[in-house]
Amino acid sequence: MSDNVFGITDTGRQRKNNEDAFIAEQSPDGRYIIACAIDGVGGYTGGEIAASIARETILQRLANLSGEVIPILIGAFAAANEKIWKDRHEVKDHSKMACVVTLAVADLTSNQFYYAHLGDTRLYLFRDGSLVKISHDQSFTGFLEDSGRLSESEAMNHPKRNEIDKALGFHVDIIKGDEIETGQSPFLPGDMLLLCSDGLTDVVNKATITAAMTSGGSLKTIGNKLIDAANDGGGKDNITVVLVKNDKEKQHHTVTKPMENTQPEKPKVVAEQRRQAPTANAVAERAPRKTYKGLAILLFLLVIVLAAICFWQHINYGNNQEGYVSPKKDSVTTTPRQRNPQEIKLQKAIDQNKGKILVLSDTAFKSPVIISQSIVIGRDSLYIKAKGNITFQSDTGFKHPAFVLASNTKSVQFDSLSFHGFNVAISSHDQALQLKNIRFSDCKIPVLNTYAFSGKKYISGGPNSPAFRVDSLPKKK
Repeated sequence: MSDNVFGITDTGRQRKNNEDAFIAEQSPDGRYIIACAIDGVGGYTGGEIAASIARETILQRLANLSGEVIPILIGAFAAANEKIWKDRHEVKDHSKMACVVTLAVADLTSNQFYYAHLGDTRLYLFRDGSLVKISHDQSFTGFLEDSGRLSESEAMNHPKRNEIDKALGFHVDIIKGDEIETGQSPFLPGDMLLLCSDGLTDVVNKATITAAMTSGGSLKTIGNKLIDAANDGGGKDNITVVLVKNDKEKQHHTVTKPMENTQPEKPKVVAEQRRQAPTANAVAERAPRKTYKGLAILLFLLVIVLAAICFWQHINYGNNQEGYVSPKKDSVTTTPRQRNPQEIKLQKAIDQNKGKILVLSDTAFKSPVIISQSIVIGRDSLYIKAKGNITFQSDTGFKHPAFVLASNTKSVQFDSLSFHGFNVAISSHDQALQLKNIRFSDCKIPVLNTYAFSGKKYISGGPNSPAFRVDSLPKKK
């Protein structure tokens, strides 16, 4: 087992057999890390068999990973479901067997992870000291907890906590319905994934899990801490923990301190001009220099004025090209709009957030949140998730993007938000933006994406097939 993946399963203190199983290994070609937590259902004669079938089938289907990953994950689930369904109808003692599964595939080359989920095993993303639950429990109690109707402690002690709605083996064909929850997300250097069975999350709360993952040490050390915490809490069920870490070094950008009393480097354009006309420049350099202080100041002011005019024309041209409405010549000049308290609060929340995960609650941001100035995201990466119903709405006459991803931003994901009435809802660049359960209502341009190319290079190819999907219903959580 490599240093960036670890898995462990424990019977617990109240069960005699272990119906859990897990996968924690690299793909045969070494590019991907495969992690899976499987919880069998159906007692000694069925649950562990269903978990074993699922594990073997998934490994077989993922033996030659290439191309689009998520369809392969769905295919692996479908194949395992078919085998479990067949066995439970052929063997009388296995008539109630099934299993719940959470599967993740991490691609450290592209800093991405992909997942498929069915049931109430869980997938968490740990980044910069914050733990976010990515998967959604497919159970009645899980729905109440995810929707905010139950607190974590209330859900942990709910009498129907272990009643699940979906599992491998429940139905003959799980692909026809919208059974499997899937998705992908950035997996940055320093990030960790946690996959676990409910034997952990039924007795260990989020704060304790976060503390164990923050404490440091190897993945094995963290895994054993989580197993011990579950057993200390009673060990009511089998406990499975799988951890994956992107162990590549984080990129730290150092700022060079300006040196005093040094001559600035001459622009490269001057060097090129010298190569083109060496004789004239050489004569100019040999000639004695005269100082005309007043003329120099005047020329400097003229350059500033010309630069300001060019900049204004560039902005005006860009606005017209990208769907913005430029002011009419006979329009009355107005003072810039002042941001409302909710806008100020939102921008501060983005700028001052210490981690890379920001949860927006509808109790803190009352819908609709009126946008009168663009909200700028200048972070390296950020995951913005709504808890509850949050809608961003354009202020009257506002023609700019609601959100702008700065040029230094590498990855931003919006989750469960709505946009209404914008000329441009989100302005992004390259491959920086990802969406999950986002609604655009009456937006002329939902997403405006630009690409940055070098002016001196030859560019070939084209954008990949769109990664966005359009559904009539929200993605299963």
